Amino acid sequence: MRTALIGLVLSVAATAWGDDWTTFYEKSGHEKTPDYETTVAYCKRLAAASPWVHYTTFGTSPQGRDLSLVIVDRKGRFGADEVRQSDNVVFLIQAGIHAGEIDGKDAGMMLIRDIAIEKELSSLLDHVTILFMPIFNVDGHERFGPYNRANQNGPAEMGWRTTAANLNLNRDYLKADAPEMQAWLKLYTEWLPEFLADSHVTDGADYQYVVTYALETGGNMDAELTAWTNDRYLPPLERAMDESSIPIMRYASYRTRHEPKTGIVKWASPPRLSTGYAALQNRPALLIETHMLKDYESRVTGTYEILRHTLEILNQEHDTLRRLVREADERSASSEFRETEFALAFESNGDSVMIDYLGYEYEVVDSDLTGGKWHRFSDRPATFRIPYFNELKPKTTAALPRAYIIPVEWTDVIERLGLHGISMVRLEQNWTLPVRTYKLTDPKWARSPYEDRFRVEYEMTPVTEVRTYHAGSVVVDMNQRTSRVAAHLLEPAGADSFVRWGFFNAVFERKEYVESYVIEALARRMLEQDEALRQEFEEAKAKDAEFAESPYRIRMWFYERTPYWDDRIGIYPVGMITDDKLLDHLPK
Repeated sequence: MRTALIGLVLSVAATAWGDDWTTFYEKSGHEKTPDYETTVAYCKRLAAASPWVHYTTFGTSPQGRDLSLVIVDRKGRFGADEVRQSDNVVFLIQAGIHAGEIDGKDAGMMLIRDIAIEKELSSLLDHVTILFMPIFNVDGHERFGPYNRANQNGPAEMGWRTTAANLNLNRDYLKADAPEMQAWLKLYTEWLPEFLADSHVTDGADYQYVVTYALETGGNMDAELTAWTNDRYLPPLERAMDESSIPIMRYASYRTRHEPKTGIVKWASPPRLSTGYAALQNRPALLIETHMLKDYESRVTGTYEILRHTLEILNQEHDTLRRLVREADERSASSEFRETEFALAFESNGDSVMIDYLGYEYEVVDSDLTGGKWHRFSDRPATFRIPYFNELKPKTTAALPRAYIIPVEWTDVIERLGLHGISMVRLEQNWTLPVRTYKLTDPKWARSPYEDRFRVEYEMTPVTEVRTYHAGSVVVDMNQRTSRVAAHLLEPAGADSFVRWGFFNAVFERKEYVESYVIEALARRMLEQDEALRQEFEEAKAKDAEFAESPYRIRMWFYERTPYWDDRIGIYPVGMITDDKLLDHLPK
C-alpha cells in the first residue's frame, strides 16, 4: 500500500512538473532572476525529484522568511556527522549575501540540476558533498527592483545589498549582530565545510575579465593550506577557466581608485568578510567577483564554470585537503602556535612584479560638472603591463596568551564566542589570579555609525594585575582549533575585535562625579600640601592655553589626582592568562 502511494505521489508530481527542468532564469532568455518563492519552489522540486538532494532550512530571517539550504550528496548523507565519517569534503556555495549580486543563485540551481537531475556532471559528487545557500540575505532579496544596483548590467530586477535592518552581512562574520549571521555561524560550525565559495558582483573599474577572484594567500591562513591554495588549487583552476574561454584574474584592488595603470595591490581579507573568516577557521575560501558591466548571462555562465571547475579540483584533492585542514586545526590548538607574534592585520611590503592586465583604453578628464576627475572607459580592449604588489607583511601583531578569561557580566560577548564554535570552561566558583591585560586610553569614536555601531580607536598600555573573576566567568583555553578566531575577537589591537566594534564601550565611561564646589576646596588643599603638584599644574596651564581657560578641565585635572577617581576607567575586562600552570587549578 505504501509503495503504491509513493508511486501515485511521484506520478502526480511528474504530471504537474513534466520533464522541463529549465530554470526561471533560462526561460527569461537569461535576463531575469526569480523571486524568493520561485527560487525556493525550484529547490524543493530538485529535492523531491532526486534522492541525492535534500532541502532544509537553517534559520529564519527577521521578516519571517526561511533561510534555505540545499544539501547534495550522491549517497544520501544529509547530516554533518554522516558526511564527516566519509571521505568527502564539504563545499559550501553561498549566494546572495548581497542580494543584488545574485549570479550565484541562478548558477547554483543550474549546476545542481545538471549534477543530480540531468546527471551530466554526476562525477562531481564522487568525493564532495555540496551545501548550497541560494539566497543568504533573503529579506534584502525581496526588496526587489530594477534600480538597486546603479553600476550593474542586469538582471532586469534584483534584490538589495543589505538586510531589512540595513546590515551588510559581509561585514558581520565576526561581530555577528544580524540574526541571519548568527544562524549562519551555527550552520558553519556544525558542518565546518572544507571549502567555501562566496558569489558576488564587483564595483570598480572596467576591464575585459568576466570573473575575478580573491583567495587568502597573504598570510592570514595556515601556511600549509596557503601553499595548497597557491600550488594545488589555483593553477588548475586558471587553466580550466582558460579552456572554458573565461580567463580570470585576481580581484582588482587598485593602488589609486579606478586607475588600473597604477597597479593592483594584494590584500588579506579582514575576518569581518567571508573569505577572511574562513581563513581563521582553517578553511580555504574563494571569493567570486563577476564584473558588473558584463551582461547577466555572461556573469552567470562565468560563475557556473568557476564552481564546476572548483568541484573538479576538490574531487581530485579531497584526501589532501581533508588532511591539511585536520593538520591545520591541530597546529592551531598547539602550544607552538603561540610561540611567535600572531598577525592581526597585513599590509603591502612594497615589492611588486609586472603582469599583463586585460583592460580597456580609458582617459581621465577634469569634470566640468563636478570639478573632480572623471574616468571614461572606452570599448577598445588594451593589454596593460602593470605592477602587481603581491607581497604582504604583518602590520599589527599580538603576543597570544595561554588562555583568555571573560567576566561573567559580559554575557553578550560570551554568547558571541559560543556562536563561533569557541570552546569555553565556565567557572563554578570565584577565582583570584594574576592576569595580563590593557589600559585603553584616549578613546575616539567614529563620527557616524558603521554597520550600526560606532567603532572606536584608542591607545593601549599593557597592565598586569591580580583580579577576581566570579563564578560563571569563562576561560577560553587557546589550545583549541578556533584559537585564531578567539585571538581576533579578544585582542583589542585587532581591527575586528569586540572592543573595536563597541562591545566594551561602557569601560570608557566615567560614572561617578564631583561637584564643583567640592573640588574647588579640595584642589586648594592639594596645592597647599604638595609643591610638586603645584608645579605640575602650572606647567600644564603653560603648555595648553585652552586647558588654562577651562574651569571644567581644570577641575577634572584635580579630580583625576584624588583617591576618589575611578581607576578602573579604560581597564579591559578580559584577562590574559600567561602561566600554563594556572589552568591546572581552574575552579570548575
